[in-house]
Amino acid sequence: MTRTIIREAVAVLMALAAASCGNVRREVPAAPVAVERQDLTAEARRWADSIAAGMDTARLAAQLIMPAVYASDDLWTLRQVKEYADMGIGGIVLLKGTSGQARVLADSMMRASRVAPFVAIDAEWGLNMRLVDAPRFPANGNLSSHVEDQLMYDYGREVARECRQLGINMVLGPVLDVGEGNHFLGVRSFSGDVGRVSDLGLSYGRGLADGNVIAVAKHFPGHGSVRMDSHRGKGVIEGSLQRLDTVDLVPFRNWVDAGMTAVMVGHLAVPAIDSRMLPAAVSPTVIRDLLRDDLGFGGLVLTDALNMLGAEGRGAADAVAADADIIVAPARTADEVDNLVSAVRSGRLTLNGLRGHVRRILFYKYLLRDDAAPHAAEALRTSATDSLRNSLLH
Repeated sequence: MTRTIIREAVAVLMALAAASCGNVRREVPAAPVAVERQDLTAEARRWADSIAAGMDTARLAAQLIMPAVYASDDLWTLRQVKEYADMGIGGIVLLKGTSGQARVLADSMMRASRVAPFVAIDAEWGLNMRLVDAPRFPANGNLSSHVEDQLMYDYGREVARECRQLGINMVLGPVLDVGEGNHFLGVRSFSGDVGRVSDLGLSYGRGLADGNVIAVAKHFPGHGSVRMDSHRGKGVIEGSLQRLDTVDLVPFRNWVDAGMTAVMVGHLAVPAIDSRMLPAAVSPTVIRDLLRDDLGFGGLVLTDALNMLGAEGRGAADAVAADADIIVAPARTADEVDNLVSAVRSGRLTLNGLRGHVRRILFYKYLLRDDAAPHAAEALRTSATDSLRNSLLH
């Protein structure tokens, strides 16, 4: 299906719905004293263009990779992170561990990298989802029915505060999947109600963003009706294009319209728009045609973890060819950097295209530059944290 057909089909359906309804020199400059937002954007673009122009193909490829690392401060893990930094890897995703170990690891990655990295974590309902000693908040599906936008925004701001203390600058959340009796998603979804998912997810994301943490909405184009766990295999969105447009895409459309920064694409086949049944994370029809062109999203596109069985053995080059920017948790990090370089040499990917993805990544990194290092240590859990938790439950 061409992008024109998708655009026209979605437009018709929308009309119908409306009718019925440190150690290394850091290549990040110091923050200016005061600058207007428009000037900051222009400044960020100039810096991103300059840094990307000075990178060779291997360094460009490395910026697109974000391997997963257990939040541990043992010698082997610290050496691994140093190797990633030396390669020019664009960031890491923290897995299970403790807050202290996460802080050491994030700080080590930050100090060793020439370009400040993204340090990401799954915090769909707070850091305790991955860090055992972090403040505990209720899972999305266990939130009180009385929870509204302002409380979710405050919740996002609190999680952002905790993240920045540890040197974390990206949260792989919120989940914008509309749960419809989905046994796999369970309490990860806010609700089966489209409006509630959209409102709560966007409010949480805005709180994170205003706390200077990038929020990554997932799992585009919507995991809500899919029962297959992407860790075990590729899910299939069996519904019609009309259902996709009026249910699954609604929270993501609102996310994009609100100007949010990042979206994660899942390992979901969408036969209604992609007859090849490719996992969405490597599907040009889903990423370039639907997300980029039809929804008008110009921000960061992340893949779901490529080490999941749902990726069907697809690699970084497949995802980048589909217009993804960041490859999350590939099975073999160094090999995927080499594969991207080889794809450029073979002509499958262009050097200018690769550089364009890196410019986009660097642009958003620049906007985080004045708050990159871990904050001064203080208690993650406070009386305000406990009060917030109680408000979310009752």
